[in-house]
Amino acid sequence: MIHTLYQIIRQEKAQSILLYIPLKIEVDVHPLIRLLRQEGRMVLVPFMEGESFSLVKYRMPLERKQFGIREPKNSKLYRRREIDLAIVPIVGTDLTLRRVGFGKGMYDRFFERERKNIKKTVFVSRRLCFAHQVVTDRYDVMADMIITPEAVLCRKNSQCLDRK
Repeated sequence: MIHTLYQIIRQEKAQSILLYIPLKIEVDVHPLIRLLRQEGRMVLVPFMEGESFSLVKYRMPLERKQFGIREPKNSKLYRRREIDLAIVPIVGTDLTLRRVGFGKGMYDRFFERERKNIKKTVFVSRRLCFAHQVVTDRYDVMADMIITPEAVLCRKNSQCLDRK
């Protein structure tokens, strides 16, 4: 999956990438973070603030925060600008390709505020958990693409991964 994500980043010519620091149950994107940082790309990760989060530049050391999530210190170095690609962990999805997450709504609140600054959104999961009926709400984050070990799903009118 990391190879597929990297292909998408290259295809999109993404320089500013929103990633996440994975929990044990999520896709481990640490190798991707290391590679992107070596290439000089801007890697941004969530920094929890109240019921949502802001973005900070990924940097060491990481500290364990609420819910057992590790984060860099809040450096305030990130100045709001366009995010070329957002890679977001999911628990599942439905017919609308909207996110079923962990129930806190942090990504929903963040995307509601920043959607206009995010060019493309890719969901990742260790397993495809797909509801064949609509189980999400209109405010839930929607993906352009979903990547799991079993499948790559793309929303209509969204460019999918070139298979060259």
